[in-house]
Amino acid sequence: MAESSNNEQKTGNNRFRKDKPWDTDDIDHWKIDEFKPEEINGPFTEESSFATLFPKYRESYLKEVWPLVTKALDKYGIACVLDLVEGSMTVKTTRKAYDPYSIMNARDLIKLLARSVPFEQAVKIMEDGVACDIIKIGNITRNKERYVKRRQRLIGPNGNTLKAIELLTQCYMMVQGNTVSAMGPYKGLKELRRIVLDCMKNIHPIYRIKELMIKRELAKDPKLADESWDRFLPNFKKKSAKKSKKVVIKEKKEYTPFPPAQELSKVDLQLASGEYFLSNKKK
Repeated sequence: MAESSNNEQKTGNNRFRKDKPWDTDDIDHWKIDEFKPEEINGPFTEESSFATLFPKYRESYLKEVWPLVTKALDKYGIACVLDLVEGSMTVKTTRKAYDPYSIMNARDLIKLLARSVPFEQAVKIMEDGVACDIIKIGNITRNKERYVKRRQRLIGPNGNTLKAIELLTQCYMMVQGNTVSAMGPYKGLKELRRIVLDCMKNIHPIYRIKELMIKRELAKDPKLADESWDRFLPNFKKKSAKKSKKVVIKEKKEYTPFPPAQELSKVDLQLASGEYFLSNKKK
């Protein structure tokens, strides 16, 4: 009886698994379709807005580029305001807005502009499949000299390290002040954040770059798709030079309950030797 009931339970779970003739192999389930204005019934019920501050040195550049920013956001029905008195940028939805997520992309756009990212690059955040990540690195290292050296490692000689990271992660990277601004796909941003934080914790970016290069080559082989890649990846262990410890043997002193005798002063020594009573001529 127990076996028959188990068989009934197994077959009972399959009653929901029906054939799906419309689901073929040529369909990309991860594709993000473009959001069109016809897909929304009416304007948003409430207004959403975001604001961010920008440093003084960005004021002249933002004044030049602001007409282009206004034109780019107007396509999505989003209004933008540049306040030079308070030093802030504001974006907000209007009645023409149709994409609910466009205001989030506009918020990221003004953040990137405030972090010295050029407008030609920052405006790409409005596209589907492009995300941004602003990594704070100022509080990781207290020593200023170490901080500057480790931040320079991310750029490398003639910017070679930065270019290598951008090619392997397929992301745009901008090192400015106490932050690192990145733009690209989500998977690449995850790898880039790991490289940046490890570099500020004294792990050179070349180790992560080598690891990503090996993974790229392994991904080309379909035989290794279902296998673990740990045996191919290098294991980098942090080595520190061992300091030789000097062995100092201390002699045990006999315990005495009395305090040590007071040292004789210069006058006491002269009195003991008799030099104190000699005249200046004899001295």
